[in-house]
Amino acid sequence: MHKKDILDAFYFRHACKIFDKTKKISEADFNTILEIGRLSPSSFGFEPWRFLVVQDERLREKLLPATWGAKQILPTASHYLIILARKKPTLLPQSDYITHMMYDIHKIPKEKAEARRAKYKQFVESDFKLIESERAFFDWASKQCYIALGNMMSVAAMLGIDSCAIEGFKQESIERIMHKEFLVETDIWGVSVMVAFGYRLNPQPVKTRQPLDDIVKWYK
Repeated sequence: MHKKDILDAFYFRHACKIFDKTKKISEADFNTILEIGRLSPSSFGFEPWRFLVVQDERLREKLLPATWGAKQILPTASHYLIILARKKPTLLPQSDYITHMMYDIHKIPKEKAEARRAKYKQFVESDFKLIESERAFFDWASKQCYIALGNMMSVAAMLGIDSCAIEGFKQESIERIMHKEFLVETDIWGVSVMVAFGYRLNPQPVKTRQPLDDIVKWYK
């Protein structure tokens, strides 16, 4: 891919607020977007995310009252994704999930895995002080989710697919819906962010950004 192609994709991408509901993303293209999410990096490689693809119109309607940022998006998006982030209990250094990731997924030998656990323990207790609150842990996990979010939106743009990240929702209300309608264990998972994908209905808006010199400082 040429540099111009990459830049063109980023000029193409914008927060698409309404989609052409008659146009659907192909299964192959959307699976590519999901695979990019799966392959995204995360702190310590612990992948504290889960991706819920909401295609059921009944479930989308359940989300509408608590999702003020997606009033036009939910009914028109080709694909609607809710990204869940892990909460504190499963991210504690001695948790079964952390052990599973190191031993079963990363295949780290026991001695090295326990050294890694000790380093992670230092990170959550001293370096970033995540251990002090439920919110700190969840916000840290959400940071990892946003890496996957950005990668999926970028690759969608490269495929000519529009997207819109959505933070405009009532978090507690959405999590109640998650528990009741989606059977999500909300003691383990919280809603980090949502994102819609599809094809634009309206013309491309003018992209506005600060000049590069205003946001970059070099130290040579």
